Amino acid sequence: MWAASCLASCCAACACDACRTVVSGISRRSARIAYCGLFALSLVVSWILREVAAPLMEKLPWINHFHKTPDREWFETDAVLRVSLGNFLFFTILSVSMVGVKNQRDPRDAVHHGGWMMKIICWFILVILMFFVPNEIISFYESASKFGAGLFLLVQVVLLLDFVHGWNDKWVGYDEQFWYVALLVVSLVCYLATFGFSGLLFHWFTPSGQDCGLNTFFIVMTLTLVLLFAIVALHPAVGGSILPASVISLYCMYLCYSGLASEPRDYECNGLHKHSKAISTGTLTLGLLTTVLSVVYSAVRAGSSTTLLSPPGSPRAGAGKPLLPMDKADEHEEKEKNKPVSYSYAFFHIIFSLASMYSAMLLTGWSTSVGESGKLVDVGWPSVWVRIITGWATAGLYVWSLVAPILFPEREF
Repeated sequence: MWAASCLASCCAACACDACRTVVSGISRRSARIAYCGLFALSLVVSWILREVAAPLMEKLPWINHFHKTPDREWFETDAVLRVSLGNFLFFTILSVSMVGVKNQRDPRDAVHHGGWMMKIICWFILVILMFFVPNEIISFYESASKFGAGLFLLVQVVLLLDFVHGWNDKWVGYDEQFWYVALLVVSLVCYLATFGFSGLLFHWFTPSGQDCGLNTFFIVMTLTLVLLFAIVALHPAVGGSILPASVISLYCMYLCYSGLASEPRDYECNGLHKHSKAISTGTLTLGLLTTVLSVVYSAVRAGSSTTLLSPPGSPRAGAGKPLLPMDKADEHEEKEKNKPVSYSYAFFHIIFSLASMYSAMLLTGWSTSVGESGKLVDVGWPSVWVRIITGWATAGLYVWSLVAPILFPEREF
């Protein structure tokens, strides 16, 4: 008995030392990766609890206080929302605490990059506490998540537009024939991929013998937008480039595919999955992994963007001479402390807050019940319309980015 107790104590000590070593090894450069890992962990926990937590939650009186016990799907959705709410609060608290950080001298800079053991403990406690809050709060969070998820998608679109315009300006700025040819080649590849993709969509989602007018409308509407992009971009009054138009065209076609692929498996016009409702563990895992990677990438890119809510420039180190001279080591340390932060910490965390809402909607099918989508990730009619409307919003913002400088020449865009 004594030996077993000693062995258990040793194992616990080793585990704590291992965790402390990993946490202390997170440097300034890898802090963003660590936040990504924590966010990805929240998605995995949400998915696991969605699969296994329903029987336990049915026995909790402050959750299941209904006269008639809801379906299992209700508890699955509730578990995802509670984990998401804990994650949302964690990143929102960090965001609020980081407002106004301008340089590395600010003590909150160390909080952003360090204290990982305490952060993980706080995150864990917040997630656990969410399983003790009333159902009314979870219901309110679910409604708010629809708006937060939509805002996250809008941020994705703005980032994409900023990326393609920056890409085009960089290559054009070289003012060499090689880069102009590269622009043309990439544009042609994007357009070939776009129209080839549309052909596959007609083949997969408009099977013969079925009345698939809605799917046909989605595909034709996307093709119409693709032609509109090229016409507006090449109009003499606009003087745009074909590269952004081609990249946005391919992205809109992808969103159209993503929306059609989210249609219920038993929908007769969804020929991609051949009416199969069954799904393997590997396919489910791949779908979740793809979701995690896409959400994490978008959150990191948005949160680290220097074009979206970047912190105002702080005074440069060395602007004034010190009263007493310092040695080189102290001078170097002083310059490091006075360096302005490279991105907005507050905005970085708020993007993860919105991503928490978005991931909750993905795992619950954008509805109050996952019964329509079963055990699948991001499947159901709400998911379809979210994808399609996001594609239309992308098209609208891109066209606006082209015509706005003409309509309002005195403003900077």
